[in-house]
Amino acid sequence: MDCPFMMVAAGNPGIWTLTVLNPTHNHGPVTEKPRPAPQTRVKKGQVSSVPYDWPHDATFTPFTTALVLIDMQRDFCSPGGYMEFQGYDVSGAQILVPKLQRLLHAFRNAGFPVYHTREGHRSDLSTLSTRESFRSRNNPSGLGIGADGPLGRFLIRGEPGHDIIPELYPILGEPVIDKPGRGAFSHTDFELLLRNKGIRNLILTGLMTDVAVSTTMREASDRGFDCLLLEDGTMAHDPGSHVAVCESIKKEGGVFGATGKLDDIVRAVENFRTTTVKRLAPQMTAVA
Repeated sequence: MDCPFMMVAAGNPGIWTLTVLNPTHNHGPVTEKPRPAPQTRVKKGQVSSVPYDWPHDATFTPFTTALVLIDMQRDFCSPGGYMEFQGYDVSGAQILVPKLQRLLHAFRNAGFPVYHTREGHRSDLSTLSTRESFRSRNNPSGLGIGADGPLGRFLIRGEPGHDIIPELYPILGEPVIDKPGRGAFSHTDFELLLRNKGIRNLILTGLMTDVAVSTTMREASDRGFDCLLLEDGTMAHDPGSHVAVCESIKKEGGVFGATGKLDDIVRAVENFRTTTVKRLAPQMTAVA
């Protein structure tokens, strides 16, 4: 408080008297002024995130940082695909698409590397375990991986449903990681591609927060990559599962990485591009 003072209390049982030792302090209650929150400023080369500003070593550049779009396939996003026959509503995935289009546009314009993943199997099902085959058929429709559907055989490489949706389709130079399971590192060359390019920071988006996205994040974290999951750039069919995954990431100081917001990342990427253009403009003028 601004005006601390001392009081003494004395009296008989049941009757107490308070006496102010300094009479100059006889005034009404003093309201404590709210303390301003500490000012925190994100360092250059970092993005605001929780529980730490990301990446931890302030190396947010196209030479170290990549965007990963996980499993934005027709089988998971479109009516008539695998996920719909599993009994899930795909409208949530469709709502996510415009957000990821904006994110992808920003990364491409700024020259940041982009990677895409697709979950699927060989046409002869030689990459499909018996347990996974059983699990995928354990739904009301009784149809699972490899069954015929409106978009071709479910989650089979080369089928229309297996491919990435047109709105987010890879352009030349953007690698596509074909994986037989949820994680992008298991049974793939993803890590080799990242190491060869010097990438050590990964921004994870796509489907589903509680399945392929979280699996890939944990795999990447164990391999030493600094990961950022965009809370509004991923989704799960169960909102509670989405929240639980995001909260688990923040435990123990960021046990699997950090979580952030799409707007903050887009702003950081656009700022990087603007700053780079301004820095290079005099050099380009001199060359001309």
